[in-house]
Amino acid sequence: MNAAKVANTKHTNEAVLLVKCPDKPGIVAVLSEFLHTFDANIIESSQYSTDPADGTFFIRLAYYCDQLGEKAEQMEKNFEGIARAFDMTYAFHYQAQKKRAAIFVSKEPHCLLELLWEYQTGDLPMEIALVVSNYENSREMVEALGIPFYYIPANKDIRAEVEARQIELMKEFDVDVLILARYMQILTPDFVSHFENRIINIHHSFLPAFIGADPYARAFARGVKLIGATSHYVTNDLDEGPIIEQDVERVDHRVDVKELRKIGSKIERRVLVKAVKWHLENRIIVEGNKTIVFQ
Repeated sequence: MNAAKVANTKHTNEAVLLVKCPDKPGIVAVLSEFLHTFDANIIESSQYSTDPADGTFFIRLAYYCDQLGEKAEQMEKNFEGIARAFDMTYAFHYQAQKKRAAIFVSKEPHCLLELLWEYQTGDLPMEIALVVSNYENSREMVEALGIPFYYIPANKDIRAEVEARQIELMKEFDVDVLILARYMQILTPDFVSHFENRIINIHHSFLPAFIGADPYARAFARGVKLIGATSHYVTNDLDEGPIIEQDVERVDHRVDVKELRKIGSKIERRVLVKAVKWHLENRIIVEGNKTIVFQ
């Protein structure tokens, strides 16, 4: 199928430049001068250094450039020399192109519903290309919005077959980012390798506490006074990928497991939406097993 990126005409002349390099004097000046040579106007700038004496420098530059579509190729070509001189890892992101997302969900739909709501209000600048689930219960709410829904039963005995079909769908729909909205299946290293730093998961605990299954029951048994949720990029280490966002709420001894899950679901929804939004707005640089998030 033809899965061309959907244009967002409101941001036709806007882009983001993300840069990582060894820190030294003159980086910001060089980047500013480069954009100035193309009559680009910087509309947002955020930067961070791990150590100004001998660290790593990170910067996000959002800019407006008239007739950007005509200039973009030449800008990227001209930037290659600067990148070599400063040993930069970099990426240009054009805001006119919405990222195409696939949402994976299992039986609990609360995170999916939050994503669909934010998508409908326009607060998540993406196109939902498809929803994949190993349960049928979300089909009606998804298809009501004209979004393709794929029911693919999954378990450990047929995992290779299932993931082969899922990878095929991601290619067919030209997917940029995968969102695991409480998709309760472990992904294999082969699957993860196809989408490095492009799979966003929501985990129903404040990591690194209570890694794995049923964290609310274990939190109750431990008598915790705070519960939380964590959104992170998926790696081959279970629930240990680079953390994007976390949040918590206070609880006490009167709250049982059922109520913990209810409170937790609210935290999960807001944490996942924030993480997805920052990814879509190109506000994240992954550094090892950590993230730099320019909020």
